[in-house]
Amino acid sequence: MSVAKQIIAIGGGGFTRFGADLNMERYLLAQTLAAKEQRQLKVGFLPQASAEDSAYSVKFLETFLFLGAKPSVFSWFGRVESGWEDSLLEQDLIYVGGGNTKTMLAIWQAWGVDDVLQQAYNNGTVLAGVSAGAIVWFEQCVTDSKWPLVSMPALGWLPGSCCPHFDGEPERRPSYISMVEEGACVPGIALCDNVMAHYADGKLLKVVSDKSDKLAYFVNPNQELQEYKAEVI
Repeated sequence: MSVAKQIIAIGGGGFTRFGADLNMERYLLAQTLAAKEQRQLKVGFLPQASAEDSAYSVKFLETFLFLGAKPSVFSWFGRVESGWEDSLLEQDLIYVGGGNTKTMLAIWQAWGVDDVLQQAYNNGTVLAGVSAGAIVWFEQCVTDSKWPLVSMPALGWLPGSCCPHFDGEPERRPSYISMVEEGACVPGIALCDNVMAHYADGKLLKVVSDKSDKLAYFVNPNQELQEYKAEVI
């Protein structure tokens, strides 16, 4: 039986927000094979986009330990131990943090992390991420890696483009719409904060959120935005 290839892109929010109820993180864990097999989940964190910020990593570890998982942080700064490839492939869920998308991709490509992630994806490991960690999987992404906002190529494992923080940062909405209308960016999905787009085998399966009345949008040139109302989790 073939295993679905899953990516869950998070527009913003989650465990770093004060008072987070962790329903978004519980949803991520529930999609894994480990959850279905009722065994302890291994969850890996890739914080390269934030220059591997230590406070970010500690918050991740605290969150997923609280949720009963076995979390670990993967680093490519400083001394890198051999065997990291096998360790990454052993994870049930890989979560990519936010920050500078362009720098993160450069680090991944220098070490071959993107190749290992693709192998994990093909093997059924759930890939997820917020902000930079959400947009990196698409053909193109709208990023603040360079200011003002720009469009740049990403991994291309999901079709189209992606923009996070669509309702959380005022520059995002007009910039993304303009980029698509002018042909600087291919059409794609805009994710509001606290919204997750769940893809299976490269197709959008559902849009979910831990808040009510949240939306994602499909952005096409010269057309009204197509709304996706998020299912509350």
